[in-house]
Amino acid sequence: MTQTATTYNHGVSWEEQFGVTQGYSINGTIYISGQFSHDMQGAFVGEHDFDLQARTTLENLDRVLAGFNVGRTQIAEMVIYLANPAEHFQPCVELFKQYVGDHRPAATLIGVSGLAFPHQLIEIRAVAHAG
Repeated sequence: MTQTATTYNHGVSWEEQFGVTQGYSINGTIYISGQFSHDMQGAFVGEHDFDLQARTTLENLDRVLAGFNVGRTQIAEMVIYLANPAEHFQPCVELFKQYVGDHRPAATLIGVSGLAFPHQLIEIRAVAHAG
């Protein structure tokens, strides 16, 4: 049985501009686009502040999950991209552990030379499941 795909968007202007959706769900699997630190008007939040960027990014991830009526325990995999892993690895690990609690999704942390915005320090994509 094939299900119809459903999507979730934050409602910010650049989603349409760039042709992306924040989450795409089909057959019980939810693919979540890379989330980063922005408010619900689409403005970047937390320039030069890793903790604020990371927490805002995780809040945006929570919004996508809620858009599909699932929670953090339905996350199967997370991929975290860090622009400065030497400086932000340990704070990232601590925030990740707080975020997932006792849940243990598969996870990958990747150091990158840059992200979409020059002041962006973190981006997180995920795969979750419904039910």
